[in-house]
Amino acid sequence: MVAVREYEAMLEAYSRAGGSLEALRSKDVGNLVIHGNKVLGVNEARGIKIETQETETGVNVHFLVEEGAKISHPVHLCFGVLPQQGLQEIVLEVEALADSEVDVIAHCIFPNALDVTHRMNADIVIGDHARFCYHETHYHGESGGVNVIPHGRIRVGKKGLWQSSFTLIEGCVGTLDYDFEVFGDEKSVSELLVKVSGKKEDEINVVERIYLEGKEARGLAKTRLVLSDNARALFRGETYGNAPFARGHVDCLEIVNGDGVVAKAIPVVCVNDKRAKVTHEAAIGSIDSKQMQTLMARGLSEEEAVDVIVKGILR
Repeated sequence: MVAVREYEAMLEAYSRAGGSLEALRSKDVGNLVIHGNKVLGVNEARGIKIETQETETGVNVHFLVEEGAKISHPVHLCFGVLPQQGLQEIVLEVEALADSEVDVIAHCIFPNALDVTHRMNADIVIGDHARFCYHETHYHGESGGVNVIPHGRIRVGKKGLWQSSFTLIEGCVGTLDYDFEVFGDEKSVSELLVKVSGKKEDEINVVERIYLEGKEARGLAKTRLVLSDNARALFRGETYGNAPFARGHVDCLEIVNGDGVVAKAIPVVCVNDKRAKVTHEAAIGSIDSKQMQTLMARGLSEEEAVDVIVKGILR
């Protein structure tokens, strides 16, 4: 009965966070639901194998996409801690074998957190000619009592594709320590996108590293941060062109909207092969006054105008 109540509570929170209940209940859609250190639900769609092992503080997950499998429906993952206090440690091992294709949609839910830590360590291998797209959205409460620590290491095979997005714009961030690194083989494509809205006393640390190891490998590290009140953020984006004709780019935009905000950006570009090319752009600034005036002239209040601009940046 306890597990049933926890599962229903997770589904309710998942729905509020924008998740698809239909997907979690469908037998044709791969999905996994974890609350704290308990696996509440798991469904393996055709072409996917999901193995789990509960630990004292979280769950170890092995996620396999079989060779040549083209997964027609996105796989849905739901991680969360509903009580005010708790620790969740997820160890995620992913193997996407050669010529496979899959989209994964993950929701991380901490609506009541006063003292919650969510830690994820991911080791991901994308096979030759495989495509893996991972989109993670966080839903937090307004207390700021969450410590989120997602760390990932991704290896992308020849002509493989890795696309990921990390979005945290609902509620207070709390503390974020995001650190992902990608190693791209020949003619691979690696794209990292982070979108975070920080406020109150939020502390945000984002590190993205892309190593272009194979000939004609391509990579993009892109971050959008909006900061208000006394939020503090540090972005560090690194791209290394280590092979002939590799192409990489670092793109960071931080918008500040508060007297107590501290924003820092450190782009690092490095070329170890004369035929590689790596570029960067980083900008920190306030909300555009002309956009503000235009929106307010159309009847929006100052607060409403700021909200529209922020949503546009984080869209």
